[in-house]
Amino acid sequence: MLYRLSRWSTAFPDPAAALADPNGLLAVGGDLAPERLEAAYRHGIFPWYEEDDGPILWWSPDPRGLLLPGELRITRSLRKTLRNGGMSVRVDSAFEAVIDACAGPRRGSYGTWITSGMRHAYMQMHLLGHAHSVETWLGDELVGGLYGLAFGRAFFGESMFSHRTDASKVAFVALTNLAAALELAFIDCQLPNPHLDTLGVRGVPRATFLRWLRAAVAEPTPPWPRVPPALEPTPWAR
Repeated sequence: MLYRLSRWSTAFPDPAAALADPNGLLAVGGDLAPERLEAAYRHGIFPWYEEDDGPILWWSPDPRGLLLPGELRITRSLRKTLRNGGMSVRVDSAFEAVIDACAGPRRGSYGTWITSGMRHAYMQMHLLGHAHSVETWLGDELVGGLYGLAFGRAFFGESMFSHRTDASKVAFVALTNLAAALELAFIDCQLPNPHLDTLGVRGVPRATFLRWLRAAVAEPTPPWPRVPPALEPTPWAR
């Protein structure tokens, strides 16, 4: 059964009621107001749709792509980039540029799921202190990065981009170092995919994820650091 959300309530149905096909589709409708977005992420749900004039679709897929402490995989080539690639990392210095780059064209892809409505919503979440960017710089050029949201002891990744080899992976490694410093329980990557698999992200049954999520979001959200993390050492690495 596909649930239709009310514009007047931020309540969501139980994620366990999500459809199996398409995987994880739970509800339609509502809006992207900050209160609804926070309620969604705290319950393991996220919006994903492709047209500004179409309905908002809400998802909670099974399995869920997660990176857990101690499971980050760093290849030899990535380790070399971290040490000798000349890249540096900044935090929340160019959130708007990161989300615009994530929305840009990609090889083999047409269009983007980051609509103007989504962009506005996550810019609002950034201004409220919930959404953050981790950026990879080569000198003064933004060459990669990612953004997502932080609630409790969890980070919910939304999208990443790379304009140089390994630039998005450098940002991801930096994110794991932030996660270690903040004692986060996991980084939610929504859906496993081949790119994330190379970094150690794995599929976790939704029921397990929701159990871990309830514990993580019951904790206070720690202050997000403004000082960029060192790229090494990497406490979450295997």
